[in-house]
Amino acid sequence: MARPPTTPLFSGPPPRINPSTTPRNDLHPLPGGWHDSLRAPATDDVEVLITRTRVPPVLVTGATGRVGRVVVDLLIDAGVPARALTHRSEAAATLPANVEVVTGDLTVPESLDAGLRGVGAVFLVWTAPPTTAPAVVERLATYARRVVFLSSPHQTPHPFFQQPNPMAVLHADIERLIAAAGVESTIIRPGVFASNALFWWASAIRADGVVRWPYGAAETAPVDDRDVGAVAARTLYQDGHAGGDYVLTGPESLGQAEQVSIIGDVLGRRIKFEELSPDEFRSETEGSWPRPVVDMLLAAWGATIGRPAFITSTVFDILGSAPRSFRQWVADHATAFMEGPTPSSRPSPRSGSGPRSPWGPVPRPPGSPWHSS
Repeated sequence: MARPPTTPLFSGPPPRINPSTTPRNDLHPLPGGWHDSLRAPATDDVEVLITRTRVPPVLVTGATGRVGRVVVDLLIDAGVPARALTHRSEAAATLPANVEVVTGDLTVPESLDAGLRGVGAVFLVWTAPPTTAPAVVERLATYARRVVFLSSPHQTPHPFFQQPNPMAVLHADIERLIAAAGVESTIIRPGVFASNALFWWASAIRADGVVRWPYGAAETAPVDDRDVGAVAARTLYQDGHAGGDYVLTGPESLGQAEQVSIIGDVLGRRIKFEELSPDEFRSETEGSWPRPVVDMLLAAWGATIGRPAFITSTVFDILGSAPRSFRQWVADHATAFMEGPTPSSRPSPRSGSGPRSPWGPVPRPPGSPWHSS
């Protein structure tokens, strides 16, 4: 299926780049990195300590989000100093004590300068309108040696990812800005997040055990947020990923109704999947979900009917361990489906709990109170 034309969101964008439209599984981590052992091999019974230059910190945007928080934790585990960028200083309470917290806003590029000073790499999660992206990327390239950008699989040759999607246009433009800036970069392209199941279906499962949703046969390959964060963290501190273009998916193709069935199986209860037509879904979400998001989701699900999901081996290629299955993700988050409020800042439709793009953070439109992070 031909990809619909897109229009850049920025006036006078930099020259286009032409990255691969397929996953780059040929780029593997190389030995060594920024956090190599500080000890030389022992000579006889004497252990020689090596004096090294301090490892520069990594600035993590979206540090309290579903991927960014994983990145922060894994950087700390790897011995890499993490600097978390937040909108509000009180967010520091939710982060580990050994994380440096700085405040800044992607919509105010100059507010990022303090947090960028002295960093070696930046994990970029874009959750703002596109207007300030050129100025932000220019600042990143001025201060940092490496940028790892959380994008989407908009170049992937599968109909699920090739439907009209304003978020894909934004991501493509930011990728062009990064390439033109000349900074070392890696693009991370997660497919459908497993955690969407919580945001979309948990409230209905807790309420009456009936998930009313369209396109139950639409197959996706949900990827665990922790695997996405682990790949991002690895590319931030380990050499060998410059120019990497990584599409990340879960290990299996599952229909949406099948995913709901797996949730019920793990919880030990029967959950009914009630199919909605596209028009019924639009009606259910009217007034609580932005119409562009609803149309984007319906187009993506409808386009994949009759086709298995796109699956890559990239998580295994980079981490050396198999990606977590959807069943494992549900088992690890079973409590969230049984008790407590669903994490959402918007009223929910009968079968879900707020708008979520299937494959990553959604920039907040001007004047709208919602966004994903």
